[in-house]
Amino acid sequence: MVQYNIRDRIERQEERLSPLAAKSRYSRGRGTQETPSPMRTDFQRDRDRVIHSKAFRRLKHKTQVFITPLGDHYVTRLTHTLEVAQIARTIARALNLNEDLTEAIALAHDLGHTPFGHAGEEALDAVFPQGFRHNEQSLRVVDVLEKDGMGLNLTWEVRDGIVKHSKARESITAEGWGVAATLEGQIVKLADSVAYINHDIGDAIRARVLTEEDLPRESIELVGKDHSTRINTMVCDIVGSSWEAVKAEENSLGQTAEDYERNRRVIVELARKNKPLLSMSPAILEAVDSLREFLFQNVYTQSVARSESVKAKQLLQILYGHFCQHPEEIPEEFRVCCKSDSVERIVCDYVSGMTDRYALKRFRELHFPTLWIDLGQ
Repeated sequence: MVQYNIRDRIERQEERLSPLAAKSRYSRGRGTQETPSPMRTDFQRDRDRVIHSKAFRRLKHKTQVFITPLGDHYVTRLTHTLEVAQIARTIARALNLNEDLTEAIALAHDLGHTPFGHAGEEALDAVFPQGFRHNEQSLRVVDVLEKDGMGLNLTWEVRDGIVKHSKARESITAEGWGVAATLEGQIVKLADSVAYINHDIGDAIRARVLTEEDLPRESIELVGKDHSTRINTMVCDIVGSSWEAVKAEENSLGQTAEDYERNRRVIVELARKNKPLLSMSPAILEAVDSLREFLFQNVYTQSVARSESVKAKQLLQILYGHFCQHPEEIPEEFRVCCKSDSVERIVCDYVSGMTDRYALKRFRELHFPTLWIDLGQ
């Protein structure tokens, strides 16, 4: 059978991207060197490893905002991830950046999220001595926990984008963990906000926590009165505001490795100064931040979702305390994977990796009489 080097052809196609796009042939590489694939670039391999991981499969049974909703149309952590990937790829394609890297980061960005959404994150942050942040846990998942302790051995660029996708409360552009050193990583950070602001509005209305009339009028009039219009407005504004900065019209034909490294250093230096090249226009950014703050005040902290989250936090903290006292009850495969870590670290990894329904199942097994479980009570 003839072996065609498809990867080499794809890498040559990447030369037509913006000079500031990440190129897979110039990747900073993996922690452990591997033989290149004849079919896929390094960023494509990363995307595929994420999709085939156990942590990715578990996202379908993890809460986004509304805990264990009975309706079929509420957003889950998996559907959120897919929406982020779709929005991020649209922006990357429009700006002539690397779609494969963008998609890999987007699909992996929430792998470390706890059960019960941000309530679970708050619960573990309160009891785990080192503190808990889902973006840092996502990086730990791909570096350490997957493949029975071997990790996924992802490229530096994907790992950088994963840990730097989170932002502080004051703005979707606020820097909590620094600016991603690739424009593709910066895209995912913005796409994450575009996705959750809009689908959380939909879920809140579906749950009758809000009505359309409750939304801040000035923001809605500027970004749009329905879901698809708002996303379109935000995406178009990101592309329009970032167009010149990312040199979207240019390509890298004839670019040498030295040229690429020089461009990369420009992005990295700006990132160190907390100056992302991707942006929104001031008016749209203000409207988006206003919508986001409205959700914090009226959905995330002041709703039925919040009252249920108190129960979820208590449940996870009880599980955490129990397994710290009885680590032998953690599945053997998990303890072997993390045997060099402290008990608290192993328990945190175990509990944070649970799905909503598995956490409920373990709680019932520990605290409900067996007969009650058997009877479904």
